[in-house]
Amino acid sequence: MDRRFALGVIGAAAVAGGAWTLTRRDDGFPPMAALAEGSGDAASVMEMTMGPEDAKVTLMEYASFTCPHCANFHNGPLKKIKDEYVKSGKIRFVYRDVYFDRPGLWASMVARCDEAKFFGISDLLYADQKAWIGSGDPTVIAENLRKIGRIAGLTDDQLDTCLSDGEKAQSLYTWYQDNMKADDVDSTPTLFINGKKYSNMSYEELKALLDEALA
Repeated sequence: MDRRFALGVIGAAAVAGGAWTLTRRDDGFPPMAALAEGSGDAASVMEMTMGPEDAKVTLMEYASFTCPHCANFHNGPLKKIKDEYVKSGKIRFVYRDVYFDRPGLWASMVARCDEAKFFGISDLLYADQKAWIGSGDPTVIAENLRKIGRIAGLTDDQLDTCLSDGEKAQSLYTWYQDNMKADDVDSTPTLFINGKKYSNMSYEELKALLDEALA
């Protein structure tokens, strides 16, 4: 992956322990669409969830579509958790976006273009992360994201509208900033089980914690 996009304007740096931590870096790229903290309507952003609202256990994840550790978690442990716990209605899953960089924000805007398709598009984004972001070229990345959107059934008109929605981009950015500060999140993936914070972990570790919470 091109490190310029791995770090981005609000950036990320890989660290030991299977997570990315937030840093700030001037890498020569223009600000993320001139987005500003404290602007936009964060309350308008839909929380992306799976499973019953009244489930005994809620698993929440903070993740970035450009974070390789998040891709490993989604393609491995979380996939099993969804099959075993979410689809059966045992737990509620909440996904919260983190925007390290412009491609991560663009990916979220594509995934949210049709919110009913969000988790399906998310699966495609994580499964093919290296392919769609690998060039490091913003134009190529944007077109790769459009291709993923089309595979998911989005039209070119839908994609044009979603990717040019500056007001939504600002609201998403503010929502992300507010959430990160409120929950004291500084790396991805970060997990919360019924409000208790955990770092990235294996399927076996996560399963044990969920089973304990469900007991």
